[in-house]
Amino acid sequence: MIKHYVPLLLILSILLLGLAACTAKDEPAVVVYTSVDQPFAEPILTAFEQKTGVRVLAVYDTEAAKTTGLVSRLSAERDHPQADVFWSSEIAQTLWLQDHGLLAVYQSPVADDIPAGFRDPQGYWTGLGYRTRVIIVNTERVAPEDYPQTLADLLDPKWGPGEVGLANPLFGTTATHAAALYASWGAQPALDYFQQLEAQGVRIVDGNSVVRDMVASGDLKLGLTDTDDADAAVQAGKPVIVIFPDQDGAGTLAIPNTVALVAGGPNLAQGQALIDYLLSAEVETQLIRDGFLHGSLRDSASAGPVLMAVDWRAVAEQMEAAKRDLQDLFLR
Repeated sequence: MIKHYVPLLLILSILLLGLAACTAKDEPAVVVYTSVDQPFAEPILTAFEQKTGVRVLAVYDTEAAKTTGLVSRLSAERDHPQADVFWSSEIAQTLWLQDHGLLAVYQSPVADDIPAGFRDPQGYWTGLGYRTRVIIVNTERVAPEDYPQTLADLLDPKWGPGEVGLANPLFGTTATHAAALYASWGAQPALDYFQQLEAQGVRIVDGNSVVRDMVASGDLKLGLTDTDDADAAVQAGKPVIVIFPDQDGAGTLAIPNTVALVAGGPNLAQGQALIDYLLSAEVETQLIRDGFLHGSLRDSASAGPVLMAVDWRAVAEQMEAAKRDLQDLFLR
């Protein structure tokens, strides 16, 4: 059961949405809740406004509680929905919303070329590009011959306490990654892996960008993060290298963004129009060019890292068990 976590930022956003509704009731508008980082999402939403004349009211989430805060809010608003569209930076929480009756069916006509594995067969959600879970390594603190090549390499005894970093495993893509390992490896082997990380002294921090920054500064030798965070450090000239793990084995986990229509949202037509825009090849290309997405779902078979085969329904089914175990392990 997801706790109703409503941080101050979300409380302020409720007031802002109410104020906007009072001052511009006759304007066509659409409300989107998104966990996509604001510097990437805002230009997309502004372009939609300019193209359609539909005003976008966006509510963003915090880095530490990625996606989970918005999911809790959507659950709390079940009887009086305020949002029209949920644009998530990952997928597992979207499946939770679907399973709890908080999403509506909408099959966008622009999504026909997105592979079936990244679209709900009934139309409750659709994938939008993907990011991958990567290892980021400080090249000044780790010699090339010691670079890890697999997730299992993070358990090497040469990494001392506090030298490997991991974002809080109860939130965002780290939570999704944990659930994916539970689904792929089995619950006990995955738990064993995290228990070994804990025994080794893995450092739990508030978000993937914090892992990136601490590796870039040398406070950590290495850590797990997402491609958008890791690539930003590379582009900034930081002493880091990005490694796609398990390229000779199971492959690297790719996590799609997801876009979904909120059940009972107040602006149905505008919500559908925004979904059509977000799922367009134009937006996917822009998010890849801007560095938020790593790759296109429309071209996922092209040259690139070997990607892990994932049953997303199995991932969703493991999410609560993984969170419960990892909360007991890391946050007791």
